[in-house]
Amino acid sequence: MTITTLLVANRGEIACRIFRTCRDLGITTVAVYSDADADALHVREADLAVRLPGAAPADTYLRGDLFVAAARAAGADAVHPGYGFLSENAAFAAAVQDAGLVWVGPPVKAIELMASKTRAKELMGGAGVPLLAPVDPATAGEGDLPLLLKAAAGGGGRGMRIVRELDALPGELLAAAAEAASAFGDGEVFAEPYVERGRHVEVQVMADAHDTVWALGTRDCSLQRRHQKVIEEAPAPGLDDTLRNRLHDAAVAAARAVDYRGAGTVEFLVSAEGRPYFLEMNTRLQVEHPVTEAVFGLDLVALQLRVAEGEPLPSPAPPQPSGHAVEARLYAEDPARDWQPQTGALLTLEVPEGPGLRLDTGYTGGDTIGVHYDPMIAKVIAHAPTRPEAVRLLARALERARIHGPVTNRDLLVRSLRHPDFAAARLDTGFYDRHLADLTAPVADRDPGTAALAAALAEAVRPASAARNAATPGSPAPTRFGAWRNVPSQPQRKRYRSEPDGTEHEVAYRTPRTGIPEPYETPGTRVLAAAPDRVTLEVDGVTRHFAITTHADRVHVDAPDASFTFTALPRFTDPATHTAPGSLLAPMPGTVVRLAEGLAAGVAVEAGQPLIWLEAMKMEHRILAPASGTLTALHAAPGHQVEVGALLAVVQEDPAATPVPVPVPEETA
Repeated sequence: MTITTLLVANRGEIACRIFRTCRDLGITTVAVYSDADADALHVREADLAVRLPGAAPADTYLRGDLFVAAARAAGADAVHPGYGFLSENAAFAAAVQDAGLVWVGPPVKAIELMASKTRAKELMGGAGVPLLAPVDPATAGEGDLPLLLKAAAGGGGRGMRIVRELDALPGELLAAAAEAASAFGDGEVFAEPYVERGRHVEVQVMADAHDTVWALGTRDCSLQRRHQKVIEEAPAPGLDDTLRNRLHDAAVAAARAVDYRGAGTVEFLVSAEGRPYFLEMNTRLQVEHPVTEAVFGLDLVALQLRVAEGEPLPSPAPPQPSGHAVEARLYAEDPARDWQPQTGALLTLEVPEGPGLRLDTGYTGGDTIGVHYDPMIAKVIAHAPTRPEAVRLLARALERARIHGPVTNRDLLVRSLRHPDFAAARLDTGFYDRHLADLTAPVADRDPGTAALAAALAEAVRPASAARNAATPGSPAPTRFGAWRNVPSQPQRKRYRSEPDGTEHEVAYRTPRTGIPEPYETPGTRVLAAAPDRVTLEVDGVTRHFAITTHADRVHVDAPDASFTFTALPRFTDPATHTAPGSLLAPMPGTVVRLAEGLAAGVAVEAGQPLIWLEAMKMEHRILAPASGTLTALHAAPGHQVEVGALLAVVQEDPAATPVPVPVPEETA
C-alpha cells in the first residue's frame, strides 16, 4: 500500500528528521507530544499533532496504546517508531499492525528474536557469526577477569558493569539486574569477557521482502561515555579489506537469519588484534545513521518507507560509497563534572551552514531543555573526500557554532576531534577513560580576559547606541577608532565570572570626553570598532572579532576560535550568607529515585558514601557524603522532584567519631 499519513511515535530530533523526508515524499506528518513537549520543534514542524497527557516517559512515549489511539484520531495509516522508547518493542509493533496500520520497521518476529541479547547470541552462533564465549558467573574464576555484565534486554549502557575483581562480582550482578529490571522490565543479566581497548564497529543493513539485503559499509562508534556514543564515523578507519568483508558478510548473515526487513544495525566489538565479535543487532534506525547516508548518498528513512510499502530496494547491490563522514552528538551536559546533564533555556543555537555540513536537531534558539528526556541537543555531521578533511570540517563548524544557554560538551567534541589519537585513528572504547582529564582541562592559549574586555566595551557603548537608535531609525554602524587616545579620565572596572569553571576576571576601560571607550592597563590592545553586539580589537598586531550577546546577567562572547560565557558580577562582593558546611545540594534538576538503606537524620555516615540517587535525563547520579559524621537533616524522599541547588541533606562532620556506616546499595550508572 502507499503511505499517505505517517505518525512518528517519538519526539525531538528523530521525529524532525523523519518529517523532513516525509515532506520530500509528500506524506502528511503526525506528531505526538507530552505536556513537557507542547511547544517542541517536532510539534511545530508536523502537519498534525496529538497530545499525550503527562510528562514522564512512562505515561507518554512508552504508552503504545496511546500511540495507536493517536494514529487513529489523526487518520494516519502508518507508524514510524524512530529510535529509543518503543522502537524495539515487539508488542508495540504487533499492536500497530493489529490496528490495521503499516509498521515502518522490521517483522515482529525479528524484533522478538533480537530483543534478548542472550537468545540473539545463540541464534547468531548458529548462523556462523563470530561470538565471544559466554561466562557463567557462578563458576567464574580469576582467569575469566575482567568480565562485562550486560542486561539481556538492555541498551544505551543501562544494566552494564565491568568487573575486575572476583569479590565484586556478586554485588555487581545484583546491581546490574536491579537496574535492568528498572530500565527494561527484565532483570536478566549475562556475562562475557571484557575486551580491553576494543573498538565498537557496526554495519548498517537494509533489507526488503524480495530477498535483497544490503550491507551499507561500516561505522566506528568507539568514542563513548557511559557506554553511550559521542562521535561516530563512516567508514570505520583502519580496517583491512579482509576484516571489512568479514564484518559485511556476518551482518548479512545475521539479517538473513531472522528474515529481516527494513533498516537495522549489526554491532561488533573488534579486539586490538583485529578479531570481531558480535554484540547485538539493533532492529531500528540508529542515531548515527546520517554518516552512512552521507557516504552512500542515500536517504535511509525514505528506504524504510519504501520497504514498508512492499517495494523492493532500488537495485540488487547498494551504491558505491564516496568519501568519509563524521558525526558529533552535541549534548547539554558538563563533561568536567561527571557528565552531569544540564537544563534550561537554549537561547541561541546557530551552526554554520556550508557544503558537506548537516545539522539534525530537535531544538531551535528559544526552546527549553527539560529534565524528562535525553540531553542530546543536536547532531552535527560533516562529509568530505577524506577522513582528515571531514574531521577538520566538523571541528571547525562546532568551534564556530553559537550555542548559548546550558553548558554543553561542544568544547570536548572539538578537542576530541583534534586529539592526536583520534587523528591517527587510534580508537577504542577507553578513549575518554584515558583522556577526559586532559580534554576538559583549561586551554592554555585561550584568552578569556580579552573576551571579558570585549564584553565590557560592548556594554560601555550600549547607552550611546540606544540613544542613537532613539534619534535615528535603523541600526547604526559600529563606532570605529584608529589610534590610542590620551585624554585623562577615571577608569571603569567590570568583573565577570567565567562559566562554568568560576574563574573571575576584572577588566578596566576608560571613556574620555569623546565617548570612545579605551582599554586601560592593557598594553598591546586597541579598539578598532565597538557596538553592543560586536567588538573588534587589535591584540598584539592581530585583529580579532567578538560577537556579544547578553541575556540578563549572562554575557556570551563568541570569538573565531573559542566561545566564552560570563556572569556579570556586582562591583562589590555581596556579603550574603553562605550555605551551611556539609550541605548536600542537588547538582541538577531531577527526581529522587532512592535513598541509602536506613538513611535518616541522626545516622552516622562515611565520607564518599552514596546517600541519595537522583535521576535526570535518563541517567542516575549519586549524591555522596562530603565527610564522615552525622546526618543532621534529610529533606529528600523517593519521588520528590527537586530543582538545581535544592538542599537535600546536611552532614555534620565529626572527625573524632567512629561512624557506623549506612549499608550502601550497589552503584547505578
